[in-house]
Amino acid sequence: MMAEQYLVFATLLVVLALFIRSRWRYDIVALSALLFLTVIGIVPADEAFRGFSHPAVITVAAVLILSRALMNTGLVDSVVRLMSRANRHLLAQLATLVIAVTVCSAFMNNIGALALFMPVAIRMARRSNRSQSIFLMPLAFGSLLGGLMTQIGTPPNIIISLYRVETAAAEPFRMFDFAPVGAGVALAGIIFIIAAGWRLIPCRTGQISQEDLFEIDKYLTEVYVPQGSKYSGKQLLDLGRATEGDIVVVGHVRNKQKLPFFSPYRFFQEGDKIIIKATPEDLREFLDVTGLELADSKTLGAEDLSSDEISIVEAVVTANSSLEGQTALSLNLRSAYGINLLGISRQGARIKARPARTRFRAGDVLLLQGRTAVLQEVMSSLGLLPLLERGLRFGQPRKVILSMAIFISAIALTALGYLPIQVAFMIAAVAMLLAGFVKLREMYSSIDWPIIVLLGAMIPVSQALEVTGGAETIGSAVYSLAGEVAPWFTLAVLMIITMLLSNVVNNAAAALLMAPIALSIAAGLGVSADPLLMVVAVGASCAFLTPIGHQSNTLVMGPGGYHFGDYWRMGLPLTIIIVLVGIPLIMLVWPL
Repeated sequence: MMAEQYLVFATLLVVLALFIRSRWRYDIVALSALLFLTVIGIVPADEAFRGFSHPAVITVAAVLILSRALMNTGLVDSVVRLMSRANRHLLAQLATLVIAVTVCSAFMNNIGALALFMPVAIRMARRSNRSQSIFLMPLAFGSLLGGLMTQIGTPPNIIISLYRVETAAAEPFRMFDFAPVGAGVALAGIIFIIAAGWRLIPCRTGQISQEDLFEIDKYLTEVYVPQGSKYSGKQLLDLGRATEGDIVVVGHVRNKQKLPFFSPYRFFQEGDKIIIKATPEDLREFLDVTGLELADSKTLGAEDLSSDEISIVEAVVTANSSLEGQTALSLNLRSAYGINLLGISRQGARIKARPARTRFRAGDVLLLQGRTAVLQEVMSSLGLLPLLERGLRFGQPRKVILSMAIFISAIALTALGYLPIQVAFMIAAVAMLLAGFVKLREMYSSIDWPIIVLLGAMIPVSQALEVTGGAETIGSAVYSLAGEVAPWFTLAVLMIITMLLSNVVNNAAAALLMAPIALSIAAGLGVSADPLLMVVAVGASCAFLTPIGHQSNTLVMGPGGYHFGDYWRMGLPLTIIIVLVGIPLIMLVWPL
């Protein structure tokens, strides 16, 4: 058994190292760990994939579908639209944003709540001529605080609730069992952020408009096809292959009429004018090779690149986007998706060296041009979050009332104990589908499949830690020391360790790894497991020290222009406050 423990420990250490390094996606790492433990016989082969049918996995998927359905009905968008018109004092704006995202994220996916309010925060910053960095980090932290308040607010709460059933032989935590502690901690966090926390954020000053941020006008040139040109009668595709430089055709004018330009197979004629985006070096090479000539025109800007049919949008690359690690060239963004990449901004600075060959990272802000009718759908399929040009839907009363009735019914059935949470919420998800609030394709696309794979793979791995006695070994080391100190100190140490772990690995993985250890400590001390499980739930959801601890932190890194080390400035005192407030509340509500 000791040999199996060592193998599990070694596997988990490798998994943690790979999580921190982030070279491979966490779902692939988790699945590889599961397969390794299965091959060597620690996880029985017939139980290897039972994690994918675990109630926690089903519940997380159902919550993600319900979040999309509620967004589609326009209920939250109507609230967001009203907020976007606000032009008040800075503290009032911060309070409105942070409280709104905190409340929303208690009942929907954290990322979904953040995605709704990011455009509002950016609009507020630009209208008031303030740095976006002041608004976005508080918004991201608020989305994490909101998840503490309900069972469905964040995956760790769902995991801990159902873990209580399977391992502690007790009833699962219900919907609002997390509220007494979670609401108190969230309130303390909100007060700190609004009163003082935002002052600790480095003010990343800089340009606040698309034109300034990406300096479009410096790279736009109008050329024309002269008489007798070899490119007369050639296609747009041929222009793109003319040189190795980053040449992007962003406009096409014929007989003084701007034409849609996204078909790579359109033919050029003599006298056509073409607007291209290129650096001076690439432009010089392009003109030499093609024989096209510079046109006499005014200074070009973003207004020359858009029309009723064509839009320019800013979008941020989300975690797990299909763009991560790829380039515009490798993805064939223009020919495959019909969109042009006009610029890339990373941590508030424009990338100048060959953006078409730059590998995308989560948090990068992209300036894109495409057909208005399909741009939103294309960005959604690529895993991009629009920052400003997002369409707000007006809520239709019938849809809003019916969708809220379905959602509240699921909460009531769970809170009153009539149905398990996974059953109630999956019924609600199917009801939303049948009512037309979410399409079948949207239902599947709304599910964060890497999270599903991570949960399904890590559940058997965490069970292996318990079955082999590894959790008991770690727990013994802790409670042998805990016998000589006050109980609150043991809870505080467990919470801090979980918090630190959650700042470098996915919060669901942190909960799965720490839950069996918490149960072993409780068994060794002969106390109730509930307060220790609550400590793990709170700690796993409070990743405020790094941009990689949670997707919310990653999403605001690019638009806010934050550096890696900026997060701990506000995150560290916030973490300390949560420990100071959370431990007494847990001991009061869930006594040892």
